[in-house]
Amino acid sequence: MGAGRRILVTGAAGFIGSRLTSTLLAGGDAVTCLDLFDDFYDPAVKRRNVAPFLAREAYTLVEGDIRDEALLDATFSAGRFDALVHLAARAGVRPSIAQPMLYQDVNVRGTAAVLEACRRHGVRRVIFGSSSSVYGDNPKVPFSEEDPVERPISPYAATKRAGELLAFTYHHLYQLDVFCLRFFTVYGPGQRPEMAIHRFVREIDAGLPVQMFGDGGTRRDYTYVDDIVQGICGALDRVQGYRIFNLGESRTIELASLIEAIGKALGKTPRIERQPEQPGDVPVTYADIRRARAELDYRPQVDLPEGLARFVDWYRRCR
Repeated sequence: MGAGRRILVTGAAGFIGSRLTSTLLAGGDAVTCLDLFDDFYDPAVKRRNVAPFLAREAYTLVEGDIRDEALLDATFSAGRFDALVHLAARAGVRPSIAQPMLYQDVNVRGTAAVLEACRRHGVRRVIFGSSSSVYGDNPKVPFSEEDPVERPISPYAATKRAGELLAFTYHHLYQLDVFCLRFFTVYGPGQRPEMAIHRFVREIDAGLPVQMFGDGGTRRDYTYVDDIVQGICGALDRVQGYRIFNLGESRTIELASLIEAIGKALGKTPRIERQPEQPGDVPVTYADIRRARAELDYRPQVDLPEGLARFVDWYRRCR
């Protein structure tokens, strides 16, 4: 597949999806965005994300729900897509514990509806946005795609693993080519407002206390959004068969050290408010990216200090 493709991106008004859209359009592809603009966070944020694309001839915006089969049929019939990037999902580990049925309905039934639309309309190339949360409380680090993932510890994680299994089923039965990409804690300009780095920056900048869950020793593999987009594009160029790939930075940082680093980037001293550990949180995420390097030419470029500096610059310009 080369430039000039017709690509449907579900969830394309969101953080990663809008960044991917910009890259695909710049490369000469036509993009159809299917997004619900739901109220998980302020829909105005997503409206701002898509605003730069609305006048582009190669861009089409479809507002609606991935569970709406009639809408999917109309969208697929009009678009005649070469590939699908499925990013639409109800996001977040902690909210999924409060609303497990909603997460199952959107993330599992919605993914099944999208895959079934691909089958009906002959779209054979699919990229599925999965999550490092599928690894659960995995004591082995770094996490490899070959590690067992039978014990997710949040409804969100379970729905993402279910999506991977559905994708394999459609590959097996209908020969769809599907790459499942396990994203590791994506951050950067435009990050969702409830996510850790965005929230910490906002609170420290305002002089508010930062809630730190647990003793600050949990570790995360934070991945800059442009590196994730590079991995998605590499997958789009190569999707064949069924494969699972980690997309991470392959470095970790403790929560307490992250808060300190954000304070330094802002030139302010964080005030920390300790809170109990949260159900569903895992002690560490850490990506083994050797498979993605070898097969997708995945090369993350932006380390955390540089990424935080870019995020703080964006935050100060856009607040």
